[in-house]
Amino acid sequence: MRAFTQPRSVASLSVVLVLFLWLERGSGSGTCPPPCACFGELVDCSRLRKGQIPDTIPDWTVQLDLSHNKLQVLDSSLFSNLQHLSEMKLNHNELEAIPDLGPYASNITTLILANNRITRISEKQLRPFLALETLDLSNNNIVEIKANSFPALPLKNMFLNNNRISSLETGCFTNLSDTLQVLRLNRNRLSTIPAKIFQLPNLQHLELSRNRVRRIEGLTFHGLHALHSLKMQRNGLSRLMDGAFWGLSNMEVLQLDYNNLTEVSKGWLYGLLTLQQLHLGHNAISRIRPDAWEFCQKLSELNLFSNHLSRLEESSFVGLSLLDELHIGNNHVSFIADGAFRGLSNLEMLDLQNNEISWTIEDMNGPFSALDKLKRLFLQGNQIRSVTKKSFSGLDALQHLDLSNNAIMSIQANAFSQMKNLQELRLNTSSLLCDCQLKWLPVWVAEQTFLPCVNASCAHPQMLKGRSVFAISQEDFVCDDFPKPQITVQPETQTALKGTNVTFVCSAASSSDSPMTFAWKKDNEVLNDAEIHNQAHLRVQGGTGGETEVTEYTTTLQLQNVEFSSEGKYQCVISNHFGSSYSTKARLTVNRPGNHSTFSFMGFQCNYLEYIINN
Repeated sequence: MRAFTQPRSVASLSVVLVLFLWLERGSGSGTCPPPCACFGELVDCSRLRKGQIPDTIPDWTVQLDLSHNKLQVLDSSLFSNLQHLSEMKLNHNELEAIPDLGPYASNITTLILANNRITRISEKQLRPFLALETLDLSNNNIVEIKANSFPALPLKNMFLNNNRISSLETGCFTNLSDTLQVLRLNRNRLSTIPAKIFQLPNLQHLELSRNRVRRIEGLTFHGLHALHSLKMQRNGLSRLMDGAFWGLSNMEVLQLDYNNLTEVSKGWLYGLLTLQQLHLGHNAISRIRPDAWEFCQKLSELNLFSNHLSRLEESSFVGLSLLDELHIGNNHVSFIADGAFRGLSNLEMLDLQNNEISWTIEDMNGPFSALDKLKRLFLQGNQIRSVTKKSFSGLDALQHLDLSNNAIMSIQANAFSQMKNLQELRLNTSSLLCDCQLKWLPVWVAEQTFLPCVNASCAHPQMLKGRSVFAISQEDFVCDDFPKPQITVQPETQTALKGTNVTFVCSAASSSDSPMTFAWKKDNEVLNDAEIHNQAHLRVQGGTGGETEVTEYTTTLQLQNVEFSSEGKYQCVISNHFGSSYSTKARLTVNRPGNHSTFSFMGFQCNYLEYIINN
């Protein structure tokens, strides 16, 4: 049986009729007043630029838009028949006071008065708006909020951004305490926030960004038991006193970016037991106290981007086992302690871009090995010159690795092989030492389909300089020389008596005449003021291709009158243009005179004689 199909002309007529009935609402004043436009229950009389509004407005109007005109005053009689009006937009006009909107103002739930010339909030002017839930007074000339400025209204959302408010009187929000959920005071002139000024037990979101608050006292936000988010970016904050956020027992997001904070301590974090996101980017933070996170162990996101951190200690992130994202990019991190990331068992994203952690990648044994759930690792711009096979051990779940903007010279075979889930590798370097030890790289990159994000070319040998590793034959990756330093003499572990002198010796050889630099580290930190003596001499080394002249460099570390604080692991680092070589770590143990149990007979004789001579 054939289905009945309505003629197209009849269908079109039906649509037109529906539209007509939709636009022509009500009786009497039901016609849409020119030059306004009407859409359903909305009457749009915005941007007329005439300084006046039509004499008649349809009585079916629910939403009325009078924005972007030049209105200075309003005749309340124009609204006397608008019993259905619930939303009024009067933003971008020239009103100097909250207007009288007639007898049905009591039905209005949303009043937008942003971008006018209103100078004060009057309880009398707001009193008729008995159903008001949203009030927008942003971008006006309000200078203060006095006590009892607001009548008892069912306000849920209030926007006071970009005024000139410099003071909040005690009790100014008292009559809104039962209903207010969102309060925005951004871009004002507040320099102090009186303690307990916000007695708003239902407030969920508070914004105070771009004010002039330099210090937050304890209990300042007491009374905001339901608050979920607090934004205080760009205030010039430099001091957060103990208990500054105490009482915010349901806080989830705290944004303190672009301030002048210098450290993270548990004192000002006290009470933030439910905090999930903490944004501290673009401050001057140089220190994270050992017990900083004691009271906010539910953090899932921590942003410390662009601060002054130079060290990540073993205690820096203790207690953050639920952390999912950690942003430490654009700091000055040059030291990462063994175990600094231990305990971050749920971390999936780590951003360390634009720091100075080359030695972490080049020398440490699995610096990220505790991060077995990590999926994204950003290491671009870290002065990394060498990647070893232990650099990324333990990162079995890693999917995205960014090593771009590093002048990488060497990458050991199998450096990436343990990352079975790697989907994207970003690498761009024109500094590669293209010898036999690198011939694996172009083959592996091509097999893993990482070619689109890898730009790698040679710096040495001269015959391959500037050429992409993907355009070089496998036979051209040869080891005719060794321009990168190679350790030939390792420093030795020693035991010494307190007050004696100790010497560590380390040597390396290179076939290059590139200038060599020397450094000694103790417990992974560079000894900047140590007594170091360096020397070099030529020697001839035989090989399959004949004799080769190489330079051997020796660096000596002198420790005078060692103390118990001298104990630790010592290591030499010898570098040239082609990379750095790290010696093994030699341990120094210091004993008291008379404690001979750990000495061999010969060791005892030597150290004892040295002690007698020096004392």
